[in-house]
Amino acid sequence: MAHNHSHSNRSEGNIALVFFINLLFLLIEIAGGFWSNSLAVFSNVVHDSGDAMAIGLSWYLERVAKRKRDHIFSFGYRRFSLLAALINGIVLLCGTIFILREAIPRLFYPEETDAKSMIVLALLGVIVNGFAALRLRKGRTLNESMLTLHLLEDVLGWVAVLIVATVMIFADLPFLDPLLSLLFTGVILWNSISRIKKTLMIFLQSIPEDVDIQKLESAILAFKEVVEVHDTHVWSLDGEHHVLSTHIVVKAPTASDEVDKLKSQIRVKLEGFEIQHATIEVDYEGNYCEFVAHA
Repeated sequence: MAHNHSHSNRSEGNIALVFFINLLFLLIEIAGGFWSNSLAVFSNVVHDSGDAMAIGLSWYLERVAKRKRDHIFSFGYRRFSLLAALINGIVLLCGTIFILREAIPRLFYPEETDAKSMIVLALLGVIVNGFAALRLRKGRTLNESMLTLHLLEDVLGWVAVLIVATVMIFADLPFLDPLLSLLFTGVILWNSISRIKKTLMIFLQSIPEDVDIQKLESAILAFKEVVEVHDTHVWSLDGEHHVLSTHIVVKAPTASDEVDKLKSQIRVKLEGFEIQHATIEVDYEGNYCEFVAHA
């Protein structure tokens, strides 16, 4: 318990440090975008704004996740992470639409940009995001893993800005800046829509992608005492922690202590399907009500 508590505090501390570093760099980045007049830089500003919000919410959620279920949220506070993901996705979507509106006209009527200042910002971006990614790389939580991927994407984005700015110093190709901006924006737009769709599917209690109900019911039917499985529902609290409810029909007569033992064995089996909470209702053969779906 002490080890887990120590790791949780270290995880929270790492995310907090990365948040403040990212926020400080974001302010520098905004000023640098105006200084260089680069849409590619502003595209990274939009991306990094989303990342700063994601990191801030992740830091907050590391604290919220410690709360146990109460009289308000009987399943606990895990679904707050979904709300954060939805907000992040919408912010990124709005930002990318704004950048697209600015970048498309510039593709046909390019404006001069300050390539040297772009290089300075790109080098700073690689250093800052690289340090933050290294800081979170060894983290064990999903928050740390996901944030590490975001930061590595930022590093690659700034490497691309560095390459384009270097080319623009030696060649008069101002259209490269809005072109790079469009490429960045397209990737961000695709990821934003995909993230929003995935989040909404969890909110709507769809079956988790990593759960096959047919295989799950077959695993339950493998127990010799079980005659039938029906009315099985599986949904996810936050994309990681899954919940199940099901009815099983057992042979009659089966003693109550044997039923209790069977339910425990089934719960152990369900752990292999990433089910963290299972409600199992038991009916006896010849005396149960079949589930009827209503239109």
